[in-house]
Amino acid sequence: MRHDSKKLLSHTIFGEDTYASETAAQIHGNRYAAFETYSNRNGELELTTDDSGTHFRLWSPEATKARVFIYDTDSGGNPTNILEMTRSAGGTLTASTTDRLYGKFYTFRILHNGRWLDETPGIWAKATGTNGRRAAIIDMSQTNPAGWTDDHGPKIESITDAVIYEMHHRDMSMHHTSGIVNKGKFLALTEHNTRTPGGSSTGIDHLKELGITHVHILPSYDFNSIDESNLLSNQYNWGYDPYNYNTPEGSYSTDPANPSTRINEMKRMIQSLHNAGIGVIMDVVYNHTADNDSSNFSLTAPGYFYRHRPDGSYSDASACGNETASDRPQVRDFIINSVRYWATEYHIDGFRFDLMAIHDIETMNLVAEALKEINPNIFIYGEGWTAGDSPLPADRRALKENVAMMNGVAVFSDDIRDAIKGHYCNASDRGFATGKPGLEETVKIGIVASTAHPQVDYSKGNNSKLAYASSPTQIINYVSCHDDLCLTDKLARSMPETTDDERIRAAKLAQTIVFTSQGTPFMFAGEEIFRNKKGVHNSFNSPDSINAIDWSQKETYRELFDYYTELIRLRKSHTAFRMTTAEDIARHIRFDKTDATDCLISYAITNHANGDEWNEIRLVFNGGNEIQTVKIPRGKWLVIARDGNLKADGFDYISGGKTTIEPRSALIIAKA
Repeated sequence: MRHDSKKLLSHTIFGEDTYASETAAQIHGNRYAAFETYSNRNGELELTTDDSGTHFRLWSPEATKARVFIYDTDSGGNPTNILEMTRSAGGTLTASTTDRLYGKFYTFRILHNGRWLDETPGIWAKATGTNGRRAAIIDMSQTNPAGWTDDHGPKIESITDAVIYEMHHRDMSMHHTSGIVNKGKFLALTEHNTRTPGGSSTGIDHLKELGITHVHILPSYDFNSIDESNLLSNQYNWGYDPYNYNTPEGSYSTDPANPSTRINEMKRMIQSLHNAGIGVIMDVVYNHTADNDSSNFSLTAPGYFYRHRPDGSYSDASACGNETASDRPQVRDFIINSVRYWATEYHIDGFRFDLMAIHDIETMNLVAEALKEINPNIFIYGEGWTAGDSPLPADRRALKENVAMMNGVAVFSDDIRDAIKGHYCNASDRGFATGKPGLEETVKIGIVASTAHPQVDYSKGNNSKLAYASSPTQIINYVSCHDDLCLTDKLARSMPETTDDERIRAAKLAQTIVFTSQGTPFMFAGEEIFRNKKGVHNSFNSPDSINAIDWSQKETYRELFDYYTELIRLRKSHTAFRMTTAEDIARHIRFDKTDATDCLISYAITNHANGDEWNEIRLVFNGGNEIQTVKIPRGKWLVIARDGNLKADGFDYISGGKTTIEPRSALIIAKA
């Protein structure tokens, strides 16, 4: 759960009509069932340009009247033309002009229940000016960088082949040590040969060096909390407060007032990452909007896009003031066509759904189906929980417990997260990797990607009591992300008496478990260089001094970076860590009985699992403070990891027998 700021901006109203706000109760009244009787119109709406002119179609079933306001500029001034809309089919109103209005801006305004509501760019604006208050009419083909038609992301056979790196645009480039010119901008990831003062690579070259396959970019659509007319004030926000879902955020562009600039620069960023062999996953927040009555949804079709309580107030499963109603046809259609638009126009390779359980299962299945038609390599995952209760019945929610009902959709594993490092909401709580006993079975649940396994006792799981995933392709494994304490800060708070070196050992062990477990590994940007956020857990609007990655730490913690690099290389080199069926996991993973039960896990991946070149891989994790001893079968074993060191190609051999495991470390050995 997060708390997002909401900024109110003034609206300029023209003409003789007066604006009057309606409360949710006035909008909703006692007509809940009436929403189900609305006429619907599938597909993208609102603006079309062709040889016959410019055409507008607004879906607003209860509007008595509607108008289109045409402007010369993105803000200020009076409209140069006002078009009266007429009622058409499917709950829409239309208006047209024979002029092709490229370079102009527009808004809609509806008369509802006898009152003219505020102007809105609509819900389908694909280009906007400053702060997104007016939609823009542009030729989208002119926003494409050279070579765009040949652009595509990496092809992967399964989501389990991905290594995901979650980043925020400002975090990656704002620090003075980044060596990046376009700080905080989309263009930051188009710059090559950027270096720290000490000569280490940063930016996109750093990502290539690390070896990740995909970046997960925090919200990059137009959000509400940053004043794009005052970028010199260096405002910061994660962006979980949606305003215009289908246009890029202006503060990440070099010229927010120019609608084409933000689009072109985002495409250039995506193209640059694709050229580097890195896919782009977009964080999407269809579960709520930044505002309630004054949102673009409410100003277009009052009440319809949201769930409400019986008294007419907004339901709030998002803990951000409202929740959208994905189970209603026009909301579902909007979500599906919005992600389709990003996948086709921007070549997005995947989508991460914020608070996905606010959405219904049917919608998420239709999202996956629509996206797979565009790109079979695309993937979808999200948070399998809500931040509060919802009128949507639990058995219809896209919860992690229901993921087996969602084909092609994955969920985050809070099981492995909390078991490895300690509970997310208790800073001092320790986990398996930091010496807390009793979490071994929950870690095993993570290792087998929450699938059924004969040696895993789900009744002993801390977060889950059943094998809820039908396939490892449905699970995203992680120990930290932008939410809550990052791993470095969590270790500092839960292990205050230890040194940096001891906490680094715990960090290595934690990520070794994540990256060798079945499912898909996910990491938070900068943790490979021991990035911290100075103990701030909810840094959604904290300054760059808290959030920006200090790239000089790459020299300070180079040994940790090298460990991450080898860990990623190990996973990418061996298919045994990337199985795609629950049956294979149950067949090929065998857990050992150990003399010690506290903070010790030992298991083998056997019989060339998933076609791996190694016949057997043995992994032993010791999260305790003491040396532990295990019995290894006799033979010539290649040592991959031992005592905080890891080399994907191996660095030594052992012959088996009784083997000691150092505190807070992993032993990984293999034989052909």
